[in-house]
Amino acid sequence: MPGPTEPEAPSQGASVPLVIGGRDVYPDDVFDVISPNTGKFVHKASNADEKHALAAIDAGAKAFESWSQTTPATRRGVFLKAVDILDKRTEELKGYMLTETGSDEGWAAFNVFLARECLLDTASRIMAVEGSIPTPQDPSTAALVVKEPYGVILAIAPWNAPYGLGFRAVTWAIAAGNAVVFKGSELSPRTLWAVSSVLHDAGLPDGVINYITCSPSNAPSVTKALVESPKIKKINFTGSSGVGRIIAQMAGANLKPILLELGGKAPAIVCEDADLDVTAKQCVLGAFMNSGQICMSTERIIVHKNIRVALEEKLREWVENIFSSKNDAPILIADRTVVKNRDLVKDALSKGATLVCGDVNAAESTKSRLRPIIVSNVKPDMDIYKTESFGPTVSVIEYETEEEALQIANDTEYGLSAAVFSTDLRKALRLAKKIETGAVHINKMSVHDEAVLPHGGAKSSGFGRFNAGMEEWLRTKNITYDI
Repeated sequence: MPGPTEPEAPSQGASVPLVIGGRDVYPDDVFDVISPNTGKFVHKASNADEKHALAAIDAGAKAFESWSQTTPATRRGVFLKAVDILDKRTEELKGYMLTETGSDEGWAAFNVFLARECLLDTASRIMAVEGSIPTPQDPSTAALVVKEPYGVILAIAPWNAPYGLGFRAVTWAIAAGNAVVFKGSELSPRTLWAVSSVLHDAGLPDGVINYITCSPSNAPSVTKALVESPKIKKINFTGSSGVGRIIAQMAGANLKPILLELGGKAPAIVCEDADLDVTAKQCVLGAFMNSGQICMSTERIIVHKNIRVALEEKLREWVENIFSSKNDAPILIADRTVVKNRDLVKDALSKGATLVCGDVNAAESTKSRLRPIIVSNVKPDMDIYKTESFGPTVSVIEYETEEEALQIANDTEYGLSAAVFSTDLRKALRLAKKIETGAVHINKMSVHDEAVLPHGGAKSSGFGRFNAGMEEWLRTKNITYDI
């Protein structure tokens, strides 16, 4: 059932509006949204163009003038009220996500939980922003170092964890006194529209958040207009490394600071002394939660040769325990993702890999479904060794020494998350420190993100950190004066 604040669409056209300056905007141009659950049309969404992008920026710049002057307590009140709004609208928001992304109930509920935690953590840190009073060299002068917001922030969020990543993209920036232009994925436009809706319901003034979305054909020109506008002062983007490179190049050419969280190829190093039940369960969850469509998903299980066979048996058991063959296969966002994962597995099998579980040729109820597949004996000449699958496939790779395990773990362009499994904490910490990545989780799955931990990657997984308090969204200004 639609929630009480879902926009009422005009008789013809989009049912998902743009939100510019606090107003719902319905362009004549629209695009279709197809549910991966059914493969059928669900609604039309507004298709923004460059004019809408520039209008959203102007609305943000106007709102920034007053929003940046509000007190921390005023801003905190908005976020605390947003938590109450989120609680009241939980079922509505979950429904949007289930329909547009093919998510299961658990992943949708977890996303709302992440959003709630983000709002609470943001509210708790607003009052802690402080400058400093250093002592200059000249005793006749004094100095202040003050912190101030940038201005209008461009925030771009993906479809796969829309509430966790969507709220994260905007709340910290807004809490610091910035205004935001929020560009949502065309695959989940109503789901991400709800981020702006919750904040507006909580009393966020018009124009502080402006929401736009567009079709893939409009995306290059819209993104270019946003990034190149002199009124956009900083950018954050969560998505693929390929698109991240394009945005980073545009941002660099325009001397814009940028925060990027991009793709991943997370390794899980399994030591000979690991608890196999704990390891297998966590690796299965890490690899196949949300059908493997998480940037932190476990894609490579790097296991000591003496326990590989035993671990593979445990992996088969846990796949059946968690993703029972009696149930329908998990849903992916699009048919092309299924094709990509099948092709990666077929290439590996043709080059000598073996199947631990799964059937690469299995026919499912819809073309957007695929059951978990585990491939063993994976070697560097196989496409699946390096390519981010972003789907329900995971490789098992054997090693003999710690040095070899680390070499394999680091033999990737990515570095977002990792896991280490061992009953020897000293050994696990030793390995964790040598993995080139933004996070390592010991005896836990590689998928882990929470509001109190800075989150970001290394290498082609991006740079900068979300969840690092207000510092990413404030800049310092020195003021000196005679005394």
